[in-house]
Amino acid sequence: MTEAEFSWPLRVYIEDTDAGGIVYYVNYLKYMERARTEFMREQGFGKDYVFNLNLMFVVRDVQINYQLPARLDDELQATARVIEVGAANIVFEQAVLRGAESLAQAQVNIVSVRRDNTRPTRVPAAIRSALSTA
Repeated sequence: MTEAEFSWPLRVYIEDTDAGGIVYYVNYLKYMERARTEFMREQGFGKDYVFNLNLMFVVRDVQINYQLPARLDDELQATARVIEVGAANIVFEQAVLRGAESLAQAQVNIVSVRRDNTRPTRVPAAIRSALSTA
């Protein structure tokens, strides 16, 4: 859907790693979450904007492929690119990179839900429009 890929810089800290100094698998999802959050903030849809609309975005589905390990003190990039905007969902293509090396690739489907009852609701028109052209 969008050509532009958002990128967020990261560094691996000891808290991110297992006893062998390798990033624990779930932390790649945390890195991707940060990239999605910062991407939405850059588009003008930070947490305050979304919460004021009585909305939240929650992960519905993740498909992830781990390729190479990240290690303590590595400088990484977490990327996010919108590939689909549905009535109540947004699908992101995401990656965690170390330079040109792909460490993990994922497709993340998030759903727009009402904060007061966590039921799915339509993605607001302003967000749909902005993400369709981001």
